[in-house]
Amino acid sequence: MTQTRRLEGTVALVTGASSGIGHATALELAREGASVALVGRREDRLTGLAADISEEGGKALVVPADITTAQAAAEAVERTVEGLGRLDILVNNAGLMLLGPTPGADLNDWQRMIDINLMGLMYTTHAAVPHLVKAAADAPRQVADIINISSVNGRTAFAMSAVYSATKFGVGGFSEALRQELGRQHVRVSVVEPGSVDTELRTHNSEMVQQLIVAGLGDIERLQSQDIADAIGYIATRPRHVAVNEMLVRPTEQG
Repeated sequence: MTQTRRLEGTVALVTGASSGIGHATALELAREGASVALVGRREDRLTGLAADISEEGGKALVVPADITTAQAAAEAVERTVEGLGRLDILVNNAGLMLLGPTPGADLNDWQRMIDINLMGLMYTTHAAVPHLVKAAADAPRQVADIINISSVNGRTAFAMSAVYSATKFGVGGFSEALRQELGRQHVRVSVVEPGSVDTELRTHNSEMVQQLIVAGLGDIERLQSQDIADAIGYIATRPRHVAVNEMLVRPTEQG
């Protein structure tokens, strides 16, 4: 655990915590002193992560959930508040990237991305906002955070990523409007836009698409999950009067 523990006494909820950026972020926030609700579909991985957090002296709550329905997202938030007492930080990280040509695409793939990347994020946020507003009025920080994980695809659309980009552009628009609505109540809304990160996200694609991704990037040194977790930790630990609304993080060599 870090010595400063700047998030001591707070509670964070991280979606997609079973792997990659979500896993690293949960550990990072716990090291800063937050109790962390681990939300995801793979309960065995969440349980292992909770054990790791406990071994480091932190506190974690395992919340198995598929947040693609409003009811499941609301229940995940309520379980967090019931189990850990409050909610100060929401990290909407859960996501899916299924790339390929638009003509002839599987419409089920489009729906799955919309359901998790956009609607899941919105459902969870909708359920969390009342608790975040309440937390922002209380000690220890008198500020709360919604941190949405988007992508460079949420700034620039690329061929083979039409619907993935559409969902991430949607995250950006939703986040900016919400920022304007909640800022006066000291609920900060931030968007983190990673470039290429070495996670399992790309492995959900066909072998052909994976090869195209690798060929497009070349032999660059890609980001690691911890790099994005560091960015999220930075955002969440700013003083009350400082809001980092948007952060783009690319590998140095990425074009």
